[in-house]
Amino acid sequence: MWKDWIRPWVRPLPQWSTIAVAPPQRVVSATLHWDGHSVDVTTDHTVASLKPLSIATSIDAGQRPTLEYRDSATGRPLGFLHLAKAAGVATNGAALAVYHVASGEHRCLDWPRRPWNTWLQNRLMRKTPSSHHGLMQPAAVQQLMIAYLCPRPVVLVSVATAGHCNIFPMDLIGPLGASGLYSLALRSTNVSAHVMREVRQVVLSNVPATMKAQVYQLSQHHKTPLTDWAALPFPVRPSKAFGIPAVSDALRIQELTIVDSQELGSHIFFLCHVETDQPAVDGAQLHHTPGFHQAYRRRRHMPFTEI
Repeated sequence: MWKDWIRPWVRPLPQWSTIAVAPPQRVVSATLHWDGHSVDVTTDHTVASLKPLSIATSIDAGQRPTLEYRDSATGRPLGFLHLAKAAGVATNGAALAVYHVASGEHRCLDWPRRPWNTWLQNRLMRKTPSSHHGLMQPAAVQQLMIAYLCPRPVVLVSVATAGHCNIFPMDLIGPLGASGLYSLALRSTNVSAHVMREVRQVVLSNVPATMKAQVYQLSQHHKTPLTDWAALPFPVRPSKAFGIPAVSDALRIQELTIVDSQELGSHIFFLCHVETDQPAVDGAQLHHTPGFHQAYRRRRHMPFTEI
């Protein structure tokens, strides 16, 4: 029993929880606040770059807005990101605002566990840096976790040309509601980034949570292209308009035309129109959220289903 008590004080919470959520997620809302104004941006904000950590939205919220995340069931605030306007992005008549994250804090853990867990996580990141941690400072990773309080869906992105084919997972994605655009933020080192900029067509497969192992296996294709669609650990079928292979058992398949792409720090920010959207099949989709969010929900006896 004493081990259960002491564990939170010697080991940090997992940074990320891989969870099953029925899309679209409605458990957390996101609101922009500035100069006495507030706008719901639950379906109108996305991570546009990791270095510098940047948030894009269709809403011009002035120079220094605050992005607030709240538990939809209780109304309780979960976290805040304080933003600083960086630049605007204009394409096809739509204007987007890009903000750098200046600071952030969450309320998922009580004091003093909250700062202590942050210290433990930051120490672990410095000792065993991962690909994300090598790119970002620990403070920025903590801010990124706050951005994931709205659970982020994981999709498989398919690309296909005569000389190049690939499929890889992404979660830096999402609609920018008021603009009518859909965004993808892809690290500029991805082996298919230049092909996507040339052919301007991709297909998103929204994958069931039960496919976690297969999805994570495909992370290698951020660096190495796929050699043969038949080598995949699941069946694929051609998409409706583009004929690009998509996951046969996907909950939803979307075909996107890329209308613009811009380099924003470490990532290429792709802006797209949704050309076709296969009617969604009911089911739980693979999502990511921070470990401290799952801990918050577990204490209130409403945890996400972990995969």
